[in-house]
Amino acid sequence: MFFKRRPTSPHELSDQELLTRYRLDGAVADLGVLYERHMPLVFAVCRKYLRPDEDAQDAVMQLFEKLLDTLRRHEVENFPAWLQTTARNHCLMILRARQRAGPEGALVLHFPDAADMESAGVLHQAGDATEEQDLTEARLQALEHALADLPAGQRRCLELFYLEKKCYRDIADLTGFDLGLVKSHLQNGKRNLKRYLDSAPNAAR
Repeated sequence: MFFKRRPTSPHELSDQELLTRYRLDGAVADLGVLYERHMPLVFAVCRKYLRPDEDAQDAVMQLFEKLLDTLRRHEVENFPAWLQTTARNHCLMILRARQRAGPEGALVLHFPDAADMESAGVLHQAGDATEEQDLTEARLQALEHALADLPAGQRRCLELFYLEKKCYRDIADLTGFDLGLVKSHLQNGKRNLKRYLDSAPNAAR
C-alpha cells in the first residue's frame, strides 16, 4: 500500500533549504517564512538608523520587496549576516536620499577599504559580519569624507553600483552616461577612494 507523501511545510525547512527552493521555484510563501523568521533582526537594524518607528517599518517592507528579485538571482550562504548588512545598506541609502538636496551630503559605505569594494561588487552580498563590526569610527568617517570629495559623477556611479546594486547598463540609463564613462567613473572612483584612505592619518586599519 502506497501513501502519498505530505508536502514539506516551509516552516519545517532551514534557511538554506528555503533559499534554495525559492531560487528554483520562486514561491513567495517560502521567502515570506524566511523573512518572517528574521524580521525582528531586520527591524532592529532599521530602527537604529531610521526614526520614527513607522519609517523603520516602511524600510522593512521595502527590503522585502527588493529581496523578491535579489534572492532569485543570487546565492547566499550566511543569510542572517547577509540580511543584516543588506538592511543596513538599505537604510543608509534612504538616509543618503534624504540628504540629496544638500550637495555635501555624506555617503557611508561599510567596506573595510576601497580595494575590497571590487570583490563586494562582484558578489553583491555581505561579507563577514564580525569583520564589519571591527571597523573603527575613524575609518568610517574617513570613508565618508573621501566619498564626499569625489567628483559628482564618480560618487553617483559608486552609489548606484554598490548601494543600489545597479549594473553598468542601469547606471548608464539612470545617469545618461555612456557605458565607457560609467566604467571609467567606477574605476577612477575606487582608485581615488583607495588613495584617500591610504593617506588619511585617522583611517588606521
